[in-house]
Amino acid sequence: MNDETIHLLETSFAEVAAIREPAAALFYERLFANDPSLRSLFGGADMKAQGQKLMAALGFVVGGLRKPATVVPTLESLAIRHLDYGVRDSHYTTVGTALIETLALSFGARFTPELRKAWTEAYDLVSTIMREAAVRSRAPAVA
Repeated sequence: MNDETIHLLETSFAEVAAIREPAAALFYERLFANDPSLRSLFGGADMKAQGQKLMAALGFVVGGLRKPATVVPTLESLAIRHLDYGVRDSHYTTVGTALIETLALSFGARFTPELRKAWTEAYDLVSTIMREAAVRSRAPAVA
């Protein structure tokens, strides 16, 4: 990912962080609208706390884009933990869609094709790392 894209993600995330609670609520609204079955993965979770975790994770990823080696192990660990919650590979697509919809709705006309591309590229990178970690963790150990 080039410096210009990273800068775009950093500056746009600063705006999202300023509206973190409504942005997180909108994300989960979009997530459950796109796949109502995902609501069951959250059980009785405090969705405000869940939104705080989401925003912290996004901030961690955006903050680590200039030094990806520091982010990858955490993303891999997160992916493995999410398996215990019932997350499947197909859910990553739904999450990506909800994220882009949230950003589009939050930024409105300012969600330019360039900004959409940057966030899509960042999410694709994160989801690839997480999906691959999940697959590896399910693979039988080689003796």
